[in-house]
Amino acid sequence: MENFNLHHITRPSSLKENAPLLILFHGYGSDENDLFSFTTELPEELFIISVRAPYPMQPYGNAWYAINFDAEQGKWSDNDQAIESRDLIATFIDQAIANYPVNKDSVSLLGFSQGCILSYAVALTYPEKVNNIIALSGYVNEDLFTAKDASAYKHLNFYGSHGTVDQVIPVDWARQAPKFLEALNIKHQFSEFPVGHGVAPQNFYEFKDWLVNLI
Repeated sequence: MENFNLHHITRPSSLKENAPLLILFHGYGSDENDLFSFTTELPEELFIISVRAPYPMQPYGNAWYAINFDAEQGKWSDNDQAIESRDLIATFIDQAIANYPVNKDSVSLLGFSQGCILSYAVALTYPEKVNNIIALSGYVNEDLFTAKDASAYKHLNFYGSHGTVDQVIPVDWARQAPKFLEALNIKHQFSEFPVGHGVAPQNFYEFKDWLVNLI
């Protein structure tokens, strides 16, 4: 791991070289093993990396940035930490391409909750590093990036989804993402499912089919 700035686990591809790359980013209080359960159901040609967020939590789990749950302040995100994590991820993408037998022109990100918010931020800050983004149960935090000209985003493709009864991140926040992407002429698809803060089976199979058609 000495060539990498973030701890991670991998599922190698069935291809010996030039494999399409999928990088997974877990949510607040979780770790790299959480989304790794998806790997058994995803195409064998994908080289899959699941990354651990940089900030350890007590008694367990990790975060991409701190959240203050004080009721008087509401949910307040540490945007400075989030931007640091955004840039750590951008560097990690370069490290993965340099160290694994993957195709630098086929890089997909999958983020859940906090990992979703950062996947949006990475793609919209460093569009040249990625192609496809699966954004699960999160939203676009415009404090984490400055939008570029729409021409920088013309190759990007987003799949977003959210639970209609999500008790952690309101679905109304997620519904703003398609409007934001549309304003920049970015290709996108958005779905809602009758679940809370999680990924329903039909949600998984929908984004899997979406991704398979792109890689």
